Amino acid sequence: MLLFVITGVLLCSQQSASQLVSCYMEFDYQTGQCSRFLSAEVEQSDCCLNPVFGFIDETGKCQSCGSAQWSAWSSWSSCTVSCLEGVRQRRRACYGIGECDGKERLQTMPCTELECCPVEGGWSEWSPWQPCSVTCESGVKVRQRSCSNPPPICGGGCEGGSTETYACYTNMVCPTHGSWSSWGSWSSCSSSCKTDGSQKLPIKHRTQTCSNPPPSSNPPGRDCPGPGVETVECPELPFCPVDGSWGSWRSSGVCSVTCGLGLRQQRRECNNPAPRHGGMPCPGEETQHQVCNTHQHCPIDGRWSEWSAWSDCARHGRRIECKKLAGMQRRTRTCEGREYEGRFCEGDIVQNQACYNVKRCRLQKGNWAEWSPWAFCHPPCGSNAEKTRTKVCNTTYPTDYPMLVGLNKDEPATFWGTPLPLCGAGDEVTKNIDQKDLCRNVPDCDDDGKYWYD
Repeated sequence: MLLFVITGVLLCSQQSASQLVSCYMEFDYQTGQCSRFLSAEVEQSDCCLNPVFGFIDETGKCQSCGSAQWSAWSSWSSCTVSCLEGVRQRRRACYGIGECDGKERLQTMPCTELECCPVEGGWSEWSPWQPCSVTCESGVKVRQRSCSNPPPICGGGCEGGSTETYACYTNMVCPTHGSWSSWGSWSSCSSSCKTDGSQKLPIKHRTQTCSNPPPSSNPPGRDCPGPGVETVECPELPFCPVDGSWGSWRSSGVCSVTCGLGLRQQRRECNNPAPRHGGMPCPGEETQHQVCNTHQHCPIDGRWSEWSAWSDCARHGRRIECKKLAGMQRRTRTCEGREYEGRFCEGDIVQNQACYNVKRCRLQKGNWAEWSPWAFCHPPCGSNAEKTRTKVCNTTYPTDYPMLVGLNKDEPATFWGTPLPLCGAGDEVTKNIDQKDLCRNVPDCDDDGKYWYD
């Protein structure tokens, strides 16, 4: 697979302590969208007391209160050609405060939709006409042909349709069967209210006629099925309705968060009076929220840095290159970014391991690896884009070194450093082999020249 990466430093939003913004309780790093609206006209510095919040700036764009992060890569674009070799591209964006790690925002990779290009086929002869589709009045006859003379190649087709029709006439009149018209409107109920204690309910009815169309007499058609009148009982008649009205607001008095901005809930009841006998419910909401400010920063937990590189493999401070003597090496990491009483990092700060120092040692013969995948097109656009692949000499580690060391022979050891590649004749050091080729069907570069950053 061939990929090419567009790199560049992307600067994200910086906070302004005096700017009034619309504050949201969530920011999606994958889409760059704000959600869960909190309040308008909030100081940006107050909104960003919580790093998971986002805000709409003066340009109308959603910004994150947290540190800069890359969005997920977009889906790969369609291949630039429908057959043979082309390329696909995908992108990502930087959201948040500061700079995103790394420089890639555009990637390009080779693609092959079809190994061959489509070739159109030819039609066979038409089949005989089929019988007329009806036994009275007019219908259609049909004949067909197939795309097989010759068959298409590699997904091709035939131009035109595979079916042909023409009208046919039986010189026979078809009978007309009766069909009901639409139902008429319901009549009024036989009474405007129910009688207390009576088991007999009021009724209403509606009618329809056999006239859409009426049945023919010559030749005779069928009458409409079923009755032309429908009678039903009226639903229960209501008492006089009483519409509901709200009571007074009551506050919970508790902010929903202990840091940053949150919400305080107020509640009221529809009991002044409550709706009865089908009356309208109270208009509006039972609860509402007011913004509350704790004036406290939210804690930020510490996070581990990347492990440092392993130290040189040595034995009691002595160099042991290319010797069958086990030594020790170590690597470290630090707990970074903890603020406002956030949690400390869990785990070890230091790691130690037993090792053999085989850096640049002449050990055993190596073997050639397969060609690597093609690298990214460079540059990612234009007719001079090139791709590169490499064949390397795989070094091999000795098999006669003890891999369990220590006083109890229970401490695993590893090899540190890379032996010299020896894939040629004798003890000569072997160099990697590189191969270059042009990328095909690469799109032209945009006029703004922003596909590549030095």
